[in-house]
Amino acid sequence: MKKDLLAVKDLSKKEVAELFLIAKRLKQTNPKHEKPLQDKTIALVFEKPSLRTRVTFETGIYELGGKPIYLSPQDIGLGKRESISDVARNLSLWVGGIVARVFAHQSIVELGNYANVPVINALSDLEHPCQALADLFTVYEKFETFKGLKLAYIGDGNNVCHSLMLLAETCELDMFIATPKGYEPNITTQNAQLLNDPQEAIRDADIVYTDVWTSMGDEAQKEERLKTFKDFQLNNELLKYAKPECFIMHCLPAHRGEEITADVLESKNSIILQQAENRLHAQKALFAMLYK
Repeated sequence: MKKDLLAVKDLSKKEVAELFLIAKRLKQTNPKHEKPLQDKTIALVFEKPSLRTRVTFETGIYELGGKPIYLSPQDIGLGKRESISDVARNLSLWVGGIVARVFAHQSIVELGNYANVPVINALSDLEHPCQALADLFTVYEKFETFKGLKLAYIGDGNNVCHSLMLLAETCELDMFIATPKGYEPNITTQNAQLLNDPQEAIRDADIVYTDVWTSMGDEAQKEERLKTFKDFQLNNELLKYAKPECFIMHCLPAHRGEEITADVLESKNSIILQQAENRLHAQKALFAMLYK
């Protein structure tokens, strides 16, 4: 039976632990003989533009022996030019998997329902599971455990925040989330505490995470959001409340001078580029699990 990754909770705690071990091994050794995607073509269906997601998926597929085919919004017109169910069933006739980066999470769900090949959520408005996997793999590399750690997330309760919350719950990592009122995440988890005070959320944090204040699709709200979020900027003043050796994380792209200052982003505590690198390794590990 095929297995999808449509949302974080599609992976059990045991599978997440296995994925991190595979990612660590692949990153350290990059074995040339492991080709779980040998002779497989993987379709990349992208409604949104991307740097990290597209390059890491295309590179990872190639390194695992497969061939990626990039399909832009103009190529398919998902749900407009052709129904999602027809796209899923047709692609299943030709390719060995579908990686989709979409606006609406329901589009991912429909692709998974109608495709006969594995479907991976490369971003939707509700979740960004591959980003969260790379992020917590990065934390795992630094600490080799999640217990007793505090992850503070400062900013918008968006799709990245949702997936981090869900994966942190699976990994038993405590999370404190500070958003302006009205911008809280749309989900709750047992391990996450929701606040509206960034100083309280970041106090004694081991890891501090932020993301853009205005995601793709919310551009019309940019000016309003810049005003609303101004006290949630990750800067050196706010970081005084965290542990001095705390690690700084951001899923990128970053808007220097908005959600994070340039000096914090480039500081010695920043592991942002390590996060970006680990998108490749975590996604390769995901393919290795889905194509056993």
